Amino acid sequence: MRSVSENGNWDEWCAFFLEAVEHQAIKNLAVAESIGALYEEMKRTFAEVLSSKWSVTALDFIFTNPVFRNNKFTTHSGIASATAARFTRTLLDKGIIRTVEDASGRRPALYSFEPLMNLVRV
Repeated sequence: MRSVSENGNWDEWCAFFLEAVEHQAIKNLAVAESIGALYEEMKRTFAEVLSSKWSVTALDFIFTNPVFRNNKFTTHSGIASATAARFTRTLLDKGIIRTVEDASGRRPALYSFEPLMNLVRV
């Protein structure tokens, strides 16, 4: 920026800026493709592990809310509460989700879908 201010050298600054945009776009595309591949892989995994017609619904909820509390899962996923609670236990047992924060009093536990979180963390 100093060269632009002192010498009016806009061409070099524009080239630098556009290269940075290109680099970030390539990185973002790779992350998006990885997320798509993970979703397809998890579709099969959820179907096998949950053995339910609701497996894709559960997967969609977890991809939309990779960090969630079970009460949100049971109320916002469209899955019956007992079934959603069973899904959470099963996914925990299989290591697909992990507990971030244990339940305390009336506050439900906080869970994380780490395979997706690992892709989107900066």
